Amino acid sequence: MTGINTRKLGADGEEKAVQYLLEKKYAILKTNYRVGRLGEIDIIARDAEYICFIEVKTRRTGTCGSPGEAVTAAKQRKIHRIAAIYLSNTGSTCACVRFDVIEIILTKDVNFNSVIKSINHIENAF
Repeated sequence: MTGINTRKLGADGEEKAVQYLLEKKYAILKTNYRVGRLGEIDIIARDAEYICFIEVKTRRTGTCGSPGEAVTAAKQRKIHRIAAIYLSNTGSTCACVRFDVIEIILTKDVNFNSVIKSINHIENAF
């Protein structure tokens, strides 16, 4: 898969994840929250008393393992650091923080639009 197709797949997956979270009554606080060269968090959302930092992993098939397996320990450390910066920058006093992963398998319909084949929301993933 070429770089542009991979980016499009990721963007489509993140868009589907936001729709999913809105249906589940989450409030979306930020998408693609970037801290310089450190990296970014795909979605920051509020679920009742929790601020959720969510990594979205999207694939076309599940044949190479689950998408969430791509959230390595190094990626988790980066997300933790970025989350701490977000909380500091926003002055949040919320002690209830959660780190989730949303795994999405997408397929294409007859009009070549991305359609969710499966979605798995792993709360407290790390």
